[in-house]
Amino acid sequence: LCALPPVGTPITFLMISRLIYDKGVHEYAEAAKLVKQEFPDARFRLLGPRDVENRTAVDETTLRTWVAEGHIEYEGAARDVRGHIEAAHCVVLPSYREGCPRTLMEAASMGRPVIASDVPGCRSVVDEGISGLFCEARNATSLAQAMRQFILMSDAARVKMGAAGRLKMEREFSESIVVSAYLDAIKRATAS
Repeated sequence: LCALPPVGTPITFLMISRLIYDKGVHEYAEAAKLVKQEFPDARFRLLGPRDVENRTAVDETTLRTWVAEGHIEYEGAARDVRGHIEAAHCVVLPSYREGCPRTLMEAASMGRPVIASDVPGCRSVVDEGISGLFCEARNATSLAQAMRQFILMSDAARVKMGAAGRLKMEREFSESIVVSAYLDAIKRATAS
């Protein structure tokens, strides 16, 4: 668990993902544009590799346009995301569908509130209004509203939300719990 950025610093959102449309990257960029109209100091960082071989990859021209417009700060790719998460107030994943999103688990483990699309995989990691906020998948306006809601929260409420996410990770996703679940699954599969 690490402290949120100092009080008074611009609210910083971070999306960690391969740059493909199915992860909601376009919605993130559109939501950033909407939110900056009302909160011009808010920051929207994007971290992740360009997945150029994927048919839904964001093309270089689009990415450069987002950056040039001043709404998105593209951080490139990183092997270790901890420093990036630590520098953010909130981690965002507006994905169209997910398994169990590691990005959100890592963010919550570090005490960061999250905003995620209301899809099954994200629902398993986020408790709405407790450890994070949901938005509608494929809806930049819904994402922007969740971001506005987060910006308007008190510092204490954001800290409380991050701490709740950390507790959820300890309670439901600790290494011992995950290993035990795998071993149980293997036993059931090999018992037949």
